[in-house]
Order: sequence, then C-alpha cells, then structure tokens
Amino acid sequence: MLPLSLLKTAQNHPMLVELKNGETYNGHLVSCDNWMNINLREVICTSRDGDKFWRMPECYIRGSTIKYLRIPDEIIDMVKEEVVSKGRGRGGMQQQKQQKGRGVGGAGRA
Repeated sequence: MLPLSLLKTAQNHPMLVELKNGETYNGHLVSCDNWMNINLREVICTSRDGDKFWRMPECYIRGSTIKYLRIPDEIIDMVKEEVVSKGRGRGGMQQQKQQKGRGVGGAGRA
C-alpha cells in the first residue's frame, strides 16, 4: 500500500494531521499532490501545547512539514480492497512469473 494511494482514497474523509512543530489540524481532505501537500476544509487547528484552538474554513499544508497523518480504519480497508482487485485481470502475477532471466526466451549469451 503506497502512501499517495492512501491519501487519494481518503479524499472527502476526515483526518488528523500533526506537523513537525507540534500543531495539529483536524479536517476533511480535499486534495493532495505528489509531494503530499494537502488541502483541508472545515479545519480545527490546535496549538502545540493544546491551549489554543482556531477554526478555519480551509487550509493548505506543505507535505514536508507533516509528521504524521491519522486516517480512519475504513479508508485503509478500502485501499486494501483496491490493491487486491487490481491484482486480478489479464494475466496479472501469472504472466510475470513465467518470464525468467533476460529477454524473451534467453538464458544468457549463446
């Protein structure tokens, strides 16, 4: 399971984001990009000491500042199901296992 596929599946679901500086953001994931930059809506920000709270309609978080993400278990289950279903179909693993060595039928140099 790749982190970006997990984030793509988590769109429009609630999540908690903790930053490296200790601040936390609770909101619904709107979008993410390849650098894990994320947009949240209906956000509640909590200060690092937990004393102050802010409510924001939306916010942008740079991916390199994220310490961890907390995502509902149902999202993780959805991603696992997608991985299993993508493994089936036109050959899948059976086709890959048949090929050995280099090239189409070669066993090295002649």
